[in-house]
Amino acid sequence: MNRKEDFVPINSISLLSANNEASVDDLSSTEQIEQTQIKVATFNLFNYLAPPDAFYDFDRIYSAEQWQKKENWIASYLQKHQPDIIGFQEVFSIEALEVLVKKQGYEYFAVVDKPTVIDDFIHRDPVVALASKFPITEVATVSVDKELAVQLGLTETFNFSRQVVRATVELPHLGLCDCYVVHFKSKRASWQGEVDKLSSLEGNVLSQFKAQVAGGWASSIQRGSEATLLMMQMIERRAKKGNAMMLMGDFNNPLKDGILAHLVTPNMLFNNDQNQQRLVKFYTLRDAWDLYEANHQANKQMTGDANQEVEADKLLTRGATHYFGQSSSVLDYILLSSEFDAAEQSSYFEVSDYINTDKHLINPSFDVDGESTDHAVVSINLTLRK
Repeated sequence: MNRKEDFVPINSISLLSANNEASVDDLSSTEQIEQTQIKVATFNLFNYLAPPDAFYDFDRIYSAEQWQKKENWIASYLQKHQPDIIGFQEVFSIEALEVLVKKQGYEYFAVVDKPTVIDDFIHRDPVVALASKFPITEVATVSVDKELAVQLGLTETFNFSRQVVRATVELPHLGLCDCYVVHFKSKRASWQGEVDKLSSLEGNVLSQFKAQVAGGWASSIQRGSEATLLMMQMIERRAKKGNAMMLMGDFNNPLKDGILAHLVTPNMLFNNDQNQQRLVKFYTLRDAWDLYEANHQANKQMTGDANQEVEADKLLTRGATHYFGQSSSVLDYILLSSEFDAAEQSSYFEVSDYINTDKHLINPSFDVDGESTDHAVVSINLTLRK
């Protein structure tokens, strides 16, 4: 485990090559050592593409006014909440985002991929990125273990639908932390096979329905496989380096419904050896909301005011991060390793607050929120344990 009192200031990193890495020289930073809170956020930017380029179709282009409104909304969020580390999804305009975050005090920026560009102006396949106020010492993409993919019943050509960023960040008091930013495969039906084509209305409807069912499951297989292959690489990296871990992003799926539940597997099944189970905890991830809720319950037991307990419980409800029609769900997550779990004696930080910024979704003001995002922005406060 790394505990470092020296911090490494370097220039902003913007990497477009999956194999590039950045390292820094050791310089001390008293200001960072004294910092006792770290704020982390995950932010789906929703089609972040500067005009005159188009996203997905030739006519989907922001006007200058719309783009400025979107830029202002993002800057306003950063100014108000001031996360120290933030993972972004749906990034088309990489350079524009890097300029925006630098103006807000983020010296360090990491990206490992580029969007696809068709006909010189139509952009598809947005990428993920990470901005940090703390030094980034290394940046890399996460590769797929092809042998493991085949063992899982996948093909040798299987890959992440969006390349994963792994940025190693130098945190106050703790030291190196591997921060992963993801945007797992969406629930949009993905199906390349053929279905029966019939001439009748009922036949055509059934054909479309069958394609939807099969395509939806194909997307689930992709999404779950991405999470599994990523988790295997995170465990291997943890075993080699011992760095703390954060996994943040748009999961496009509730965490615990079965498709992605293995990301927060707490222990080994059918194993009663406590020493082995304690070892496994070093490699497991925790949902930041669960850690926040556990801390809330622990703090509540330490206070004797029943009225305060009732009021606090009313506020302890996890808000949705995405709405579709009449339904809502939590799709955006921050997962943390044991260094941020107050239940672990060896932890450095605890989750002291969890903020779900969703006013633009549930009570929007068009003048302000008209070009914001279709997801809530999730952020957490990590407080140094005494």
